[in-house]
Amino acid sequence: MFKFRLYLLLAAIVYSIAGFSAPFRTDSLYSKWIIDSRMGDFRNKKKTERFQTPHNSSTTATWDYVPGLVAKAILKAWEQYKTEPWSDYYFTGIQHYADNITMNLGESNIDDLNAAKIFFELYRGAISKGQTEKAEKYKTDATYCRNKLKYEHTRIQSPLPGAGGFWHKKQYVNQMWLDGLYMGPALYAEWQGNFGKELGEMDNLQSWNDIVLQFDTIFHYTWDPGKKLNYHAWSAEPLNKASNFWADPISGKSMEFWGRGVGWFFAALVDVLEYMPENHPARSRMIEYTNKVANGLAARQDASGCWYQLLQYDDSMKGTTCDISNYPESSASSMFTYAFYKGIRLNILDKNTYLPVADKAYKGLIDRFVVEEPNGTIKLIQSCESAGLSGTRKGDANYYLCGNDVTIHNDTEGKVLGPFIMASLEYEKSKEINSGVKNTKKKCFLFGKRKTR
Repeated sequence: MFKFRLYLLLAAIVYSIAGFSAPFRTDSLYSKWIIDSRMGDFRNKKKTERFQTPHNSSTTATWDYVPGLVAKAILKAWEQYKTEPWSDYYFTGIQHYADNITMNLGESNIDDLNAAKIFFELYRGAISKGQTEKAEKYKTDATYCRNKLKYEHTRIQSPLPGAGGFWHKKQYVNQMWLDGLYMGPALYAEWQGNFGKELGEMDNLQSWNDIVLQFDTIFHYTWDPGKKLNYHAWSAEPLNKASNFWADPISGKSMEFWGRGVGWFFAALVDVLEYMPENHPARSRMIEYTNKVANGLAARQDASGCWYQLLQYDDSMKGTTCDISNYPESSASSMFTYAFYKGIRLNILDKNTYLPVADKAYKGLIDRFVVEEPNGTIKLIQSCESAGLSGTRKGDANYYLCGNDVTIHNDTEGKVLGPFIMASLEYEKSKEINSGVKNTKKKCFLFGKRKTR
């Protein structure tokens, strides 16, 4: 039996009254079910966010990496099912968000770039709908964010190791975190894949070299070949006051292998490889990184199909300042599931080796983390609300279990919602589950009402 936090146990009692575990259904579009359930009601830490839906014309979603992550996933669902009338509001709801939000990019804050990933699907959608002016605006906004990263973002400077690497944030001096590879370089790569050829061959090659540099640096300094896992972060200057509380004074590495941190990195690798030119000389190296990460994670998969908050331990690891044990964590498990399926689809990962891992993982997501409520909607539980490294956050095992900001979230936090949607979409592609399948038993879940298609 897994050891859960006391309040998780209490939450289970609540769920037995207010909702119930949703058994795995092979005939259900979980991507649709969760979007229809939560597009207008999800959390960004404690804050409630929403996008426009047929039941609510307003939006409260802010320019932030969490709503951006969810919005990107919803747009992916729209592209996958855009021939279906029920997907229309996925596009219009996120378009409403994009058209009414002000981009808020802090100085050298790599997290702030993630929301800009929505502009690529919006650009293609606007073109297909004859919205020429809007399409150009989306392209302009995506380009602005790419250029801000490439030309203005603070980088590690020579003679420090990792010269050219993007700082995670301005206040995190000479630090690179696994999270940042998903926020910045993955956006950079998607821009290059969509628009890079317009700037010419030399600029495109230089930009891809710059993207690869980020992965080369973070992999070199965070990979543990014995554990086959990546540490959460690395500092090129571990003795500075921004790093000396958590960084190893010699290597600059942080102390632990945090699930969602590795999830951001694994997802970034497959997302970048989706757009990376086949003939780029570093492509084989990027594929090698992806396979090393996949191999390490496959070895750490729990019997349930999921992965733990702290990847190198099971539930026998317990916090020293709280009565909390290591636990299966939903956002990391969703990110890994997404990356395994996508890596297989792109022929980056071996199907025979990793499809059983992905299938086991997806079933585990449903069995462990999806809760069906009395009105027919579903929600996602057991995600780590936040985690980081600073002068007050040491990054040891006790911090990731007992820290003030690492609360377990049980009400569909956006950092699990987005990856769960993307994992579901990849699962549906893998199994060729789609709304065009002739199956009268297939369910369509719309705002809590079950309708047989």
